[in-house]
Amino acid sequence: MTGSSAPLLTCDNLVKIYQVAGLEVVALQGLDLSVARGEILGIVGASGSGKSSLLNILGGLDRPSAGHLVVDGQDLLKLSDAALDRYRRRQVGFVWQQPARNLLPYLSVEQNLALPMTVAGLASAERRQRVRDLLERVGLWEHRTHRVAQLSGGQQQRTAIAVALANSPQLLLADEPTGEVDSATAQSLFDLLRELNRSAALTVIIVSHDPQLTRQVDRVVAIRDGKTSSELVRDAPPQAVQPSQATTPTPVTPDYREYVVLDAAGRLQVPQEYLAQFGIGDRATLEVTRDGIMIRPAAGRPVATEPLLPELAEEEPPAPSRGRLNRWWKALTGRRST
Repeated sequence: MTGSSAPLLTCDNLVKIYQVAGLEVVALQGLDLSVARGEILGIVGASGSGKSSLLNILGGLDRPSAGHLVVDGQDLLKLSDAALDRYRRRQVGFVWQQPARNLLPYLSVEQNLALPMTVAGLASAERRQRVRDLLERVGLWEHRTHRVAQLSGGQQQRTAIAVALANSPQLLLADEPTGEVDSATAQSLFDLLRELNRSAALTVIIVSHDPQLTRQVDRVVAIRDGKTSSELVRDAPPQAVQPSQATTPTPVTPDYREYVVLDAAGRLQVPQEYLAQFGIGDRATLEVTRDGIMIRPAAGRPVATEPLLPELAEEEPPAPSRGRLNRWWKALTGRRST
């Protein structure tokens, strides 16, 4: 679903350059993206395409090298370190592929959920009520006293989603949230994210290789070589899929429209399989027709078979420091036993 016409998030010519072994590696090279309030968006791309770098920047875990990134009227490039920290704590939530990155194993489910609220200074009574509300919403109230190791993989990820929503963020970023569960559990997690998207007007961005993703979201954006290359837009809202149907991926149906993305300079990324199919190399000719522009291969040019940039190692933000969080927890709870 989409909310008001003003986007919640806008990336304009976003660039990210890493220094690796004395060399500059361009992870994002002029990426443009706009996400509406209340939208549920999927992002796909090959390993090294820039997906994780983009997610880290959107979440305030990393700063871009150039360009503009505006979230709810704030340009993240211009925020101070303190303001960026407040943004991470209050406006954005994270769900990782490994629930352990969201959860502390020596705490119970409800203690994991209460921790970020305690750090944020939420009053005790309000904190207890919000813990209950969130655990009921994700179907885990009956498991509130369990430790992480006592939960199934799906229950751990549901707990992680609840923790990500602890401080009522308006943006939820999920990096391969179904990567370590079976198809039926993955479908239940997608259903939960869609329900949260609808009921809480939550904007959700999901990075995934899961073939089910296309059927779960409003729009899918493909990233290649650090730029948005194409997008698949759903004309009709996604329909719930029964767990028994979740094991067989459904092909794209006519309720989708696929677009190639052009940047401000008129550049576009033609899908690699099309280049190979029609023998288009590093040059092509354009022909204006009644219906549009036709791209033809240029005679004698080699076929483009390699990406513009070599595949890059995906950068991942460091896992939370458990020792530091443990000290926070003991200090904030008066060293109460768990």
